[in-house]
Amino acid sequence: MRRIRIPFLSALFIFAVIAMLLSTVAVSGQPGASRGSAPPDMVYTQPGQLVDVGGFRLNLYCMGSGLPAVVFDSGFGDWAPAWSKVQPQIAEWTRACSYDRAGAGFGDPGPIPRTSVRIASELRTALHNAGIAGPYILVGSAYGGDNVRTFADLYMDEVAGLVLDDADPDDLEPKAMQEEAHRAKAGLPSDLRDCRNLIAEHKPLPAQPSGPGQPPQTCAQQFFFRGLPEAEWSPELNAKVLEIAQTKVAMYDADASEMEQTPADEAYLQQHRRSLGSRPIRVLTSRNHGVGHLEAKPPDTPKHLKYEQETTLAQGRWLTLSSNSKQIFTHNSSEYIQFDEPETLIIAVRQVYDQARRSTAHGH
Repeated sequence: MRRIRIPFLSALFIFAVIAMLLSTVAVSGQPGASRGSAPPDMVYTQPGQLVDVGGFRLNLYCMGSGLPAVVFDSGFGDWAPAWSKVQPQIAEWTRACSYDRAGAGFGDPGPIPRTSVRIASELRTALHNAGIAGPYILVGSAYGGDNVRTFADLYMDEVAGLVLDDADPDDLEPKAMQEEAHRAKAGLPSDLRDCRNLIAEHKPLPAQPSGPGQPPQTCAQQFFFRGLPEAEWSPELNAKVLEIAQTKVAMYDADASEMEQTPADEAYLQQHRRSLGSRPIRVLTSRNHGVGHLEAKPPDTPKHLKYEQETTLAQGRWLTLSSNSKQIFTHNSSEYIQFDEPETLIIAVRQVYDQARRSTAHGH
């Protein structure tokens, strides 16, 4: 074996680099990370790409490269940070884009009323104007499921597949159950506007009881995501999300309008049940729909069990929309599957991605 001679100074340099890498691993447990490095979710503490969609801008965060791109839409009172645990991992093998709907997060206020048809149109315009080519794999969480299904109805040729992340299936539930859900949500727009008016007038937000054994929370903490602070986020992201929730009047207007439009959105989806052909669909079901945290899960009364059973059945009805569909059940997750079982969502997206690429390769 040929012996390689290393000059003395070069050897010193190599040993120094090795020592530094070893100390980094010892500190963090991960090669390349260093003490005090920024948490990965810091990207969501400032605007990504602000894209004009016709007189106002939506905020997009796109990572990675590849086709088809994966596009996420979040639930009521949520925006792009809802995807902080899954987007960077999916971006390792394709383009992954989350966004803030108009009025939410760093997005500009958009036209009222906030219907799913309008939201889908705005998202499509934003993607086009940002140079993100379709067809897209659309991932919708909770209410975001209404928006991505509406997108698929309006722009079928631009859809490669769907992942419904414990999405709201109210339009496919028994009529009495759907009406009960509407009644339960009827007061929320008024509550949102009460909070909005306090913020607009720079008045303090009173804290209200948030649940057994939980500290009181202001409306800004209660209305967004699954309550703030979020244990899955860094302190920096929690601070920024809370700051937005405590100051952004437009977000309350948008959320109130989205909630008021839900019955009309559901009627639209009932009237527009287009087949997706052989496009892959994955339906993720937690059996804890409407439950933000497992520790706050309501008792298993007959009424609650019936609600979860009917929701699971209604979500299963999406399987008829495609010849390539599958319902995937989580093991132990709230409706925020992307937080509690991120790997389940990532695997579902990967299945849709692989099959969409295979379909494209065969010219279908």
